[in-house]
Amino acid sequence: MPTVTTKYMGDLRTEITHVQSGSKVITDAPVDNHGKGESISPTDMVAAALGSCMLTIMGISAKNHGFSIEGTTLEITKVMGTEPRRIAEIDIEVNLPSDYSDSHKRIIEAAARSCPVEHSLHPDIKRVINFHYKK
Repeated sequence: MPTVTTKYMGDLRTEITHVQSGSKVITDAPVDNHGKGESISPTDMVAAALGSCMLTIMGISAKNHGFSIEGTTLEITKVMGTEPRRIAEIDIEVNLPSDYSDSHKRIIEAAARSCPVEHSLHPDIKRVINFHYKK
C-alpha cells in the first residue's frame, strides 16, 4: 500500500492524501514560480517536514528522559536558490517554553539535529538552527 497519493488538480495545484489516515493537503506553486500561492508549496512542505520531524524527535527524547517540550514553537524560513532552482537554505528558530538544565538542553539540541528528514536532505542545503530558551 502506498504512503501517500498525489493528484494533479490543474492550475499548478495538487491534492496529497495520506493513505492511512485519509488526511489531505493541497499544494500550489508559489507566486515566484508561476503559481497563485494560495496553499503551501511543495518546497515549503519540505521545510515544514524538517520542523515537524525535529519537534517529534525532540518530544520523543524529552519524554524518554522524563521532561516535556510541550509548547515549543518553530519559526521556519526557507530560502530558494537558482541555477538550478532549489532549496538553498532552511533557517529555524526554536522557541522553547522553559529554561531547561544544561543536560536537558544537550538532549533537546542533539535530538533536533538527528531527525530522519534532517538526514535525508541534501548536504548542500544550508541549515541554520537557533535555540531560544525562555528565562
